[in-house]
Amino acid sequence: MLNLFSGSKSHKSGKDSEDQAPEGSEPDDTSILDEQEGSVIISIISQLRIGMDLQKVSFPTFVLEPRSMLERITDFLSHPDLIFGADLETSPEERFIRVLQYYLSGWHVKPKGVKKPYNPILGEFFRCRYDYPNGTQGFYIAEQVSHHPPISAYFYISPANKVRITGELRPKSKFLGNSVSTNMEGENRIFLMGKPEDGEYVITMPSMYARGILFGKMVLELGDSCTVRNERTGMHCDVDFKTKGFFSGSYNHVTGRIRKRNAEVGELSGRWSHSMEYRNSKTTEKRLLFDANSGQDKIAPKVVPPLLEQETNESRRLWLDLTDAIAEKNMERAQEAKSAVEDAQRDLRKRRGERGEHHIPRFFIKGSDGRWLPNIRLPDDPEEVTAVVQHWMWNVPP
Repeated sequence: MLNLFSGSKSHKSGKDSEDQAPEGSEPDDTSILDEQEGSVIISIISQLRIGMDLQKVSFPTFVLEPRSMLERITDFLSHPDLIFGADLETSPEERFIRVLQYYLSGWHVKPKGVKKPYNPILGEFFRCRYDYPNGTQGFYIAEQVSHHPPISAYFYISPANKVRITGELRPKSKFLGNSVSTNMEGENRIFLMGKPEDGEYVITMPSMYARGILFGKMVLELGDSCTVRNERTGMHCDVDFKTKGFFSGSYNHVTGRIRKRNAEVGELSGRWSHSMEYRNSKTTEKRLLFDANSGQDKIAPKVVPPLLEQETNESRRLWLDLTDAIAEKNMERAQEAKSAVEDAQRDLRKRRGERGEHHIPRFFIKGSDGRWLPNIRLPDDPEEVTAVVQHWMWNVPP
């Protein structure tokens, strides 16, 4: 799941009621801090003000999930079977539902508790390959193209399955008192290469909330609305991620109404952490969109180059010492490893400034409309696309 917080539990000793997750919440979405961890959080929060931007706040290592945000984005590539073949659907309504189904399937993929991925440094990148059961492949690459403001650009393509995805994330986090919110600005654009007349399916993201950071139990929630739309076919859906009210409601509910221009086509409902269904407005027929429980063992595995073959600013190698320290639960060493990467980045930025130089992203280029796009020219012949993409992603720069 993409957000500021989302990952492994910390427990107090004992099993009394104070150690239980809030009623109605998911244990995997809850963290209970021990006394030392709580003291560190309180010391950080004491320096904050309501509405303050958290971009420059350095969080302690025990709230970190051991992977970069650039890798976290791949959670939305976990169930490609839901969108492969969507271009073969004859109706725009069915193609839209397949895209919506694919988008909703990515939220359940997350580690336990309330944590955050590593903030990528400028120039950091993550790349991987997918080898699918049908003998086809997919390729993914993401790069941190801006530090202030933070922008992560990403690109995925599966030539044989005729799916291409581009997008960027611009996270903005704020302190709200007893919670932290993260607004994930930017768009996710899906293109069905076998149905070019559809154009792009454009998707925005909901907000994420880490509740209970001052009192109560820390709980992760998705909230607010996002949109899925296709302007050429007139298909549109406002997806509403509902947060639990103080006195009523429940966790992880999602609803949405699917429209074709002004006519309602159907509605979706359910829990993004469990299962969601679609109801056809005309026939009232219902069908399952996604079942997270049965989908757990069907997550597409990533093929990542061995650490020794990765470049120094490739995510897993860059953060290796920090990741190892977190695995060992050595928070002192983890903090030192995290500081070493951040200090080196600050020194590099200072030297660039002294020389009057600016960082130029390697894999992405900023378009005239302000969007970050992959810096690659794809050939018209589908048979050549795979070779061109592989060369672009793994070719060593001069």
